[in-house]
Amino acid sequence: MGGALLTQRGSERAKRLEIELVRDHEEVREARSLRRTCYVELNRDARQFTTALNRHLHVMRERGVEEADSDALEEAKNAHRDRYSEAQMIAPEEVLRRASLVNQALNKVYGQVKRLERGAPEPGETMETAAQAQYEVWEMLRTMRTAMRHDLGVSHED
Repeated sequence: MGGALLTQRGSERAKRLEIELVRDHEEVREARSLRRTCYVELNRDARQFTTALNRHLHVMRERGVEEADSDALEEAKNAHRDRYSEAQMIAPEEVLRRASLVNQALNKVYGQVKRLERGAPEPGETMETAAQAQYEVWEMLRTMRTAMRHDLGVSHED
């Protein structure tokens, strides 16, 4: 009878360990899926904000900015802000560091564009410096994307 009890306890313990392993595996899978979704959206929204800044600069050169132009830029800015805020809560340090650099660069360009639009640029700010700063964001986006892909185990190089 003692042997049967030990066998039953051992079996129960093995079953508990198996359940814990499955649960741990599911949590890891869910966390990766959450990060993947966040990364896709952050990458998309950062690229769209960058493109919206470029488009806004072109509009400023070619004609006066209309309300619809400003609304489109604000919408892209807000979408990026929301995705970046989400990433701050779930991304590991390396990805967050890269995303932070992109976020800072985008906000800097946005500030330049808005000051130029108002006709109140800071010293040294011109349409050309704003366009150059906007162009430089693309390399930061590539670096951010590489860090995201590495975190997800998609590739070690991009």
